[in-house]
Amino acid sequence: MTDNNKNKLPEISTSQPLIEVKGLKKSFMLKDKSTLDVLKGIDYTVNSGDKIVIVGPSGGGKSTFLRCLNMLEIPTEGKIYFEGKDITDRHCNLNRVRARMCMVFQHFNLFPHKTILQNITLAPVKLKIKTKAETEEKARELLKRIGLPEKADAYPSQLSGGQKQRVAIARALAMEPDVILFDEPTSALDPEMVGEVLDLIKQLASAGMTMVCVTHEMNFAKNVSNRIFYMDEGVIYEDGTPQQIFENPQKEKTRRFIKQLKVLSEVIDKNSFDFPAINSKLEEFGRKQMMSQKQIYKMQLAFEELVMQKLIGENQVRDIRMDVEYSEKDGTVDMIFGYGGDKFDPLGDEKELTVITLRGITNSISHKYDGNENVLVLKI
Repeated sequence: MTDNNKNKLPEISTSQPLIEVKGLKKSFMLKDKSTLDVLKGIDYTVNSGDKIVIVGPSGGGKSTFLRCLNMLEIPTEGKIYFEGKDITDRHCNLNRVRARMCMVFQHFNLFPHKTILQNITLAPVKLKIKTKAETEEKARELLKRIGLPEKADAYPSQLSGGQKQRVAIARALAMEPDVILFDEPTSALDPEMVGEVLDLIKQLASAGMTMVCVTHEMNFAKNVSNRIFYMDEGVIYEDGTPQQIFENPQKEKTRRFIKQLKVLSEVIDKNSFDFPAINSKLEEFGRKQMMSQKQIYKMQLAFEELVMQKLIGENQVRDIRMDVEYSEKDGTVDMIFGYGGDKFDPLGDEKELTVITLRGITNSISHKYDGNENVLVLKI
């Protein structure tokens, strides 16, 4: 076997953080010459073995922050130390840094004109981390690990989105990195493909891989991470354990964000409301909670039967408020409908087909009237 010691990267020092960020800022110049400040001063560390998930609203700077870590975006101010070395220094060999701090992108970024095997082996061979024969052997082992050994000679266009993302992860693993950065790795996938990619990332986490992941998959964040950063308006607004962030957030913005994750609220104030849009929101809400497709379908069917068949009539417009609340304790959903007018229990006639359908897809239904508002609760 060829001696590649001269091409090996230096060993990791365990006496210091793997990544240390000091005063990180990033601004962009807009077309009108104004400045957009995206990152506004971030200080934090990543230790070997950390599984950090970054959550927060869109536009809060999460992806920009991740891209700055391995210098895909050049910071405007601040320092980033990787294994004790300042990688913002203009003399730093960024190819070597990125070999140890790999990125998995939202849109895969596979080379369409190269086979899957070539996609995985290209960087290790180019950086001379291993010989071509050793790299190909490693690549085939990785393809077996991700369940795609038969795809070595296929091209990216012949793979599903989930398969492409698994290959992108294998490509990162071929570099034998010390940390992997995941930039919303499931956001470009169809719902049925999300699970296969998340399962692979969970396996890596269980095996001890250090990772920093931006994601909207909250159950994944709770189950995989040891630290969660809530980012908003260009800063890490709160840093804590999954239990703290999701069950006992300390800051108001974090509390509001977590509440929005657990509750979907809609108001229907006219007969010609956008039914498909609300149906899609129910689907998205269910996905975020990692609910089964069967439970999501029951929510959508309950909404359609109740609102379209019972609460909205040709000559009557009710102001309907719907709150959908998910309970992590027992995995159930409360669909709470509030509407004004006189006392009206839409499920009073047990022989109606709509009532039979609703009884069949719910665990329980309750109705109450306080003299001003009707409240109907469906538990699914």
